[in-house]
Amino acid sequence: MDDILSWLRDRPTYAGQIVADRTLPAREPSFADIELEPRLKSALEAEGIDRLYEHQAAAIEAIRDGENAVIATETASGKSLAYTVPAFENAMDHGGRTLYIGPQNALIADQESSLSELARGLGFGSRVSVASYTGRLSKSEKRAVRDRRPTVLLSNPDMLHYALLPHAHRLWEWFVSSLELVVIDEVHSYRGVFGTQVALVMRRLNRLCERYDSSPQFVCCSATIGNPVEHAGRVTGHDPDSFRLVDTDTSGHGPRQWVLWNPPEYEDDWQARGSGRRRSSHTEAKQLFCDLLTAGYQTLTFTRARQAAERYATESAKELRDRGQHDLAGQIRAYQAALGHDTRREIEAGLHSGTLRGVWSTNALELGVDVGGLDAVVMDGYPGTRMSAFQQAGRAGRGDDPALVVLIGGEDQLDQYLMRNPDAFFDADPERAISNPENEMLLPDHVAAAAAENWLSVDDERHFGGPFPDIISRLESDGQLERRSTDDGIRWTYAGGDSPQHRMSLRTIGDREIKLLDGRSNETIASLPLADALRDAHEGAIYHQQGQTYEVSSLDLDRDTAVLQPTWADYYTRVLTDKSMTVNADLLETSLSGHPDASVRFADVTMTERVTGFQRKDRRTGNTIGEGMLDLPETTLRTKALYYTLPPDLEVAIRADRSDEAFNGGIHAAEHGMISLFPFSLLCDRGDIGGISTPYHPHTDRPTVFIYDGYPGGVGLTRAGYGIVEELMTRTADMIDACDCADGCPSCVQSPQCGNANEPLSKAPAIEQLRALSAKNDERDDHST
Repeated sequence: MDDILSWLRDRPTYAGQIVADRTLPAREPSFADIELEPRLKSALEAEGIDRLYEHQAAAIEAIRDGENAVIATETASGKSLAYTVPAFENAMDHGGRTLYIGPQNALIADQESSLSELARGLGFGSRVSVASYTGRLSKSEKRAVRDRRPTVLLSNPDMLHYALLPHAHRLWEWFVSSLELVVIDEVHSYRGVFGTQVALVMRRLNRLCERYDSSPQFVCCSATIGNPVEHAGRVTGHDPDSFRLVDTDTSGHGPRQWVLWNPPEYEDDWQARGSGRRRSSHTEAKQLFCDLLTAGYQTLTFTRARQAAERYATESAKELRDRGQHDLAGQIRAYQAALGHDTRREIEAGLHSGTLRGVWSTNALELGVDVGGLDAVVMDGYPGTRMSAFQQAGRAGRGDDPALVVLIGGEDQLDQYLMRNPDAFFDADPERAISNPENEMLLPDHVAAAAAENWLSVDDERHFGGPFPDIISRLESDGQLERRSTDDGIRWTYAGGDSPQHRMSLRTIGDREIKLLDGRSNETIASLPLADALRDAHEGAIYHQQGQTYEVSSLDLDRDTAVLQPTWADYYTRVLTDKSMTVNADLLETSLSGHPDASVRFADVTMTERVTGFQRKDRRTGNTIGEGMLDLPETTLRTKALYYTLPPDLEVAIRADRSDEAFNGGIHAAEHGMISLFPFSLLCDRGDIGGISTPYHPHTDRPTVFIYDGYPGGVGLTRAGYGIVEELMTRTADMIDACDCADGCPSCVQSPQCGNANEPLSKAPAIEQLRALSAKNDERDDHST
């Protein structure tokens, strides 16, 4: 490890980029003895598995004891074996069935392959049969799966929602009635809107299991998160106390050398302008990737976008050819979820065998697909959460050999906060996964779907929560439900003429979408929800799709279409917006410790937004090179928000010797900074959160900062933020203070989503207000020294 750090520093392109390094020591594996069915034991031994890790054995015993389980251990720690053993045991003993739910078809295919291979090793008559059931199958292939009646069925949440639950009474009774185990893999990925939708699908599954007298156990596999048991309970609809947590990883690995790598600031006049702008993380990652390959290290580089993976794999191969490394250039590929099944398996096999020396990938390889261990992992920008960073790092390490992990910082706030505070990256508590199955915007469609799957009764409140009675009343008034009196009480059946399941998508909220048409062929190249289309597909917008740059020539809201034309434009566009906030009801309030008259509130709110224009921005510098005006309709979002006000004496103190613009810039900068650090504590993207700051709000009669959940009804993010608001304020003040830019930059308070063009912004009053509100007097004094 010392040698590789020296090698990194000795490279010609090194300019002090290493800001921190840490060696995570090797870990010896710990094994446990456990009784296995003889044929299963022999089949595992044939695959080289003659002993189980302690955490695998602990999870198996919990499931055998009838408990639900959460397995939260590292990537490549063998979580799948912990549910495979009881699933196969149930099938071999009495034909008990297992439903495996995975978030991506690539992961499902990988699991189907490995489970089928193990099942073949059991020999004839084992009663273990494995099949996947995804949207990629033809009608005849789906029928063949149902006719085979497998004991282990692998699918995804969408197929459970669209295909299994609606037709359980006609096509799947044989499966649901004998269902004994439900495996939810990568449960940490079910968060936000998607997680909330999946949680409601699981409640519908629970109802049908009751209808057919089955009571399956749940096994949830998770990365390391801050609330694995709570989250598993919320997603599955089962009491968190019913889960046994297995989170001590007893698998072994060699030492891992972590490096935090911060690209240097631009030279010339950038530093003099105090811009805080840095060299591209992509450029740094590509250079490092090529250098590692040339030095003999098999390397996997993670980047965020599909097109980036494809582009930089191509550019890396060209760079290696320019260096004379023609053979090496031919051993580089890009990996992303849109690739065909055979192509993905070819790349996975190449990584496993070592015939591929380098891969650029999206987070598709972050999941539990088996690619063996690699010498080095490079992250092109912080992946958004520490959970994802450590998942990706888990790909590094072959046996007991040392491995290198390099995290390259991007320009934005959270990347730079972690570059300046490496201890926070390595030692802070894991992020929490958040979903909200009582979202009243989503519940009605799922309650209607549940009624179509099996009649409803008043007892279903235990599945759908407190809003259930009001939702039933509304659906009945709307003619979607029909009330019936029976000897067993009131029942509701679905009375609509369509399929309630197909009225909704699990991935979004809302049903109005704008089709984006290629102006050359009139073919649809993408679609966007209305609110996104107003921001990203307005007339004059620059839009990127599948490696092609387009300019939007027209947006027709009567026909819900936008026409796009190819362009060579070397600029990008950002919208300008007007926003307002109405507080419908204050729901919670708690005092802030820094000021006797300060508090934070959690509220039901309505945010109104109108896109008024857009700016054209130079791609290299970010400078504004032109503007356009727009006349678009306003949109409204009823959601949840946290907000705080500035007490009168604090406002007076901050305004002293400052202009109105500086004061307004302070609350604006505080809003941006707090939003940017939400993902430090909660599993979310910055785009999941919005904000409004105003020097006067009629609901409070005070300067007010609102931070709102960006989805209708809220998915629990600002409710969780409300609970950690002082920690968030303190961290934000430290982040802004540590940045050495003059007036705000992408590394501290500028936001790429700001509808006011990041104006005004002022750092000093932002720091002053945040520290005054979030810390007790003696702590404030310590902060200011």
